[in-house]
Amino acid sequence: MCLGIPGKVIKLFDLDGTAMSIVDFGGVQQEVCVATVPDVQPGQYVIVHAGFALNLLSEEEALEIIRLLNALNATNRSEKDKETPAA
Repeated sequence: MCLGIPGKVIKLFDLDGTAMSIVDFGGVQQEVCVATVPDVQPGQYVIVHAGFALNLLSEEEALEIIRLLNALNATNRSEKDKETPAA
């Protein structure tokens, strides 16, 4: 299964003729190729998979996905805590 993660574009730059960006994923910043979304602007959200922006998202869509991913992560942590036997 593949999962695209939403992130916020911080800045755009060119790397040897390829459109690139710095994307923020909740405090972690990563270089991402944005050649597939040529109209992207700083401040917009993109879905990223394997270092490539796949498409643009509205801020509302991105924040809802982030909220759902955080809730899933919290649920997974809670389930792991239940599985760990007390000493």
